[in-house]
Amino acid sequence: MSTIIVGVSGSAACFKAVSVCSSLVQRGHLVQPVLTKAATKLVAPLQFSCISGNQAVWDEWEPQDPAGMDHIALARSADALVIVPASADRIGLLANGLAPDLLGSLALAFEQDKPRTFAPAMNPEMWRHPALQRNVAQLEADGWRMIGPVEGPTACGEEGEGRMVEAEEIVEAVIQALAN
Repeated sequence: MSTIIVGVSGSAACFKAVSVCSSLVQRGHLVQPVLTKAATKLVAPLQFSCISGNQAVWDEWEPQDPAGMDHIALARSADALVIVPASADRIGLLANGLAPDLLGSLALAFEQDKPRTFAPAMNPEMWRHPALQRNVAQLEADGWRMIGPVEGPTACGEEGEGRMVEAEEIVEAVIQALAN
């Protein structure tokens, strides 16, 4: 059994993160959901808490750790980190080492020899943007594993590459990363 942090950023695809958490728990893993403030506007943290059996966290100013170091405590306790969905904004923040919130601080504090995976989800034009592609290349150069995106309909009603892969594919990628 591994401990996996499921980081959820604000994207219309964040409802799929619930399925990722559920599947990981059903496979016997301990899941700690960490949401961005934007994600809490799209999905209820309570839903993640119920599915994972752990309190979903998102506010670094209301720490669970008595020392106020949730980002360090969470990073040290986990075997893998997966960010699902990874919005264009979150990819840019990660690629540039920015930590404006709990998930960003946790990602920077996460040991680089542990598996770090992200699943992009966005509009096809956003996905093709050169700045976004530079950020993706930087994350991959930094040792992050990317899963997806795929072609298909996106939340905005457009069709093309940018759709997040399905939950089971993400779960399989995380489990494979843990096995390596």
